[in-house]
Parts: sequence; C-alpha cells; structure tokens
Amino acid sequence: MFAEQNDETTTTELLSTGNAAYPTEYYDYNFSEGYVYLCDNEDFIQFGAKFVPFFYYLVFLLSLLGNGPVLYIIFKFEKLTTVTNIFILNLVLSDLVFASCLPFWASYHSSEWIFGSTMCKLMSSIYFIGFYSSIMFLTLMTFDRYLAVVHAVIAAKRRRIVYAFISSAVVWGISFGATIKEFVLYDIREDSQRGTVCEETGYPADLMEKFKLVGYFQQIVLFFLLPLIVVLYCYTRIVITLIKTKMKEKCRAVKLIFLIVVAFFLCWTPYNVVIFLKALQILKSSTSVNCSNDLDLDYALYVTRNIAYLYFCINPVFYTFVGKKFQGHATKLFTKWTSFRDQSQSSHSGRTTDQRSPQTIYE
Repeated sequence: MFAEQNDETTTTELLSTGNAAYPTEYYDYNFSEGYVYLCDNEDFIQFGAKFVPFFYYLVFLLSLLGNGPVLYIIFKFEKLTTVTNIFILNLVLSDLVFASCLPFWASYHSSEWIFGSTMCKLMSSIYFIGFYSSIMFLTLMTFDRYLAVVHAVIAAKRRRIVYAFISSAVVWGISFGATIKEFVLYDIREDSQRGTVCEETGYPADLMEKFKLVGYFQQIVLFFLLPLIVVLYCYTRIVITLIKTKMKEKCRAVKLIFLIVVAFFLCWTPYNVVIFLKALQILKSSTSVNCSNDLDLDYALYVTRNIAYLYFCINPVFYTFVGKKFQGHATKLFTKWTSFRDQSQSSHSGRTTDQRSPQTIYE
C-alpha cells in the first residue's frame, strides 16, 4: 500500500505517519499513482493534541455521571416492565458504549497506541456502534410514541415486552453489522516518528477511497436523513393527534422524547453536513486532493465532531429534569443518600463521644 516519498511529494507524508486519534477522517488523503498519502497538516495535528485528551476525559466523566444514575434508577425503581423503559435503558447503554472508547483515544492522543491490535479494531468499531445504536434507538422511541398516541388501540395489543426486546436486539445487530468495515480496516503499525499507530491501513488506495465514501453515505443516508424523515413524520402526526384529542397525560412523555431527539439533531447535524462536504470533495477529486483547500474542512470536521460528543453528556439531563417519574425517583435517591450521610455522621459523632467520655470521667 505504501511507498517511499519521492522528491515531488515533499509537502506530504505517508498515511501511516499520522498519529491520528480516531477517526482518521480528520486527515486528508492524496491519491496518487495507486498510493495513499496523508496531507501534511502538522499545525492541525498539534492543535488537536493539546485539546483532545482533556476533552475526551471530560466527556467520559460527564457521561458516566449523567447516565450512571439513570441506569441505577431504572433498575432500582422502574424495572424493565414497560416498553419505554426498555428503550430508555438501551439508549443509555448506547451512550455508555460510546463513552467507553474515549479514554483509549485520549491516551492515544497523548502519546501512541499502547493497547495492541485487537483493541485498536475494537475501539475503532465501538465509536460507531455507540453512534449508530443511539440514533436508531431515538428513532425507535419516536416511532413507539407515534404508535402509542396515534394508533392507541393497535399499540395496546402489539406493544408488548417481547416487541421491545426483539426491536432492541435488531437495532444492536444492525449497529454491529454497520461497523464491520472499521473492524476490518483498522490495525496497528509501527511508525518511525510516532511509534505505534492505530489507523486504516493495509489496502490499496482505490479500495480505501471506496470504503471511505461508503462510510460517509451510510452515515448520512441510513443514520441521519432516514431517521430525520421518520422523526419529523411521527412528531407531526403526534402533535396533530394531541391537538384533536387533548390527551394532556401524554404530553410529558412526548415532550421528553422530543427534547432528546432535538438535542441529538442539533448536536449531530453540523457534523453530518461536514461529512457530506467531505464526500463531495472525494467525488470531485478522483485522482488527487488539494491539501491547501482541505484544511478548513478538517477544522470544521474536528469542531463539529466534538460538538456531537457533547450529546452524550446532555442526553441524561432530559431524563432527570424533564421526566416527571425520573424527577421523583431522583428526589428519592437524593433523600436516601442525604439521610444515609446524616446517619453516618451522627453515628461517627456518637462513637467519638463514647470514646472520649471515659477519659473525661476519669480526669
């Protein structure tokens, strides 16, 4: 796949020399004579290396702090007895799956890849598994609300626990299947300048270009535009039905899911727009890439991707501050924790008094 640089490519590096924390679409490819060259964006790489580790650790922490309590509340108070709870549980799990890969990429940004070939493939896939499953569960939850509100009679017969578990299994299956490309393409290799790197490697330039385009359009069409159409249609029908029937008891549940969906698309739309521009760039540049014109898109991709990461921190907020049930459960949880803390402090104070009282008596 790779060849030595010749004198005419002094402003480029081989693809393999970029210490690009996942994904490598931060970096631009120059297809020339069957080989893949990486545009020399050293300033851009340094820009990311200073900020990314801290940001990834922060998102990971916030995701745990946000999704952890929701997960606990579901199992402690709600249980998996309703279709909605099963879908919310899977949505939280998809957020945690995504967040679990961030410490690895933060470490990679700080130095080099130290986790081996298998983990390189796994962590490269986990990002997309979390992303794909998240948007599919959001779409599924929206469709489920549509059935419950617009087709209440049919939903009463068909919205069973089995339906929720089967639907969730299908979503996870599709998400895993959609990431096979990342698992195959990503691997480690030794770089003379940056040590061990984890990146797309080992295939001819034309095949890599096709895989990249497939990945872009798969994400844009299957995991963005299609869900967007479904969500817009479902919520339009839901709003019309609520206005006609005045089903006020349904408004809070609809509001919760609606806010989750809006947050997702606000966070992920800019990233998908940039992805689309990157795809057009590849289609227009069938034989080469103008590196000087690509840097702006690189920065845009970098910024919009990190905005998208914030979604996994924002998501749990809606469960606790919008959902009435979750508000009640969170209050109970906080009250119990406060009571336990007070009792612990009181017990500790009592033990301290008992230990010191003999000394006081005998003095």
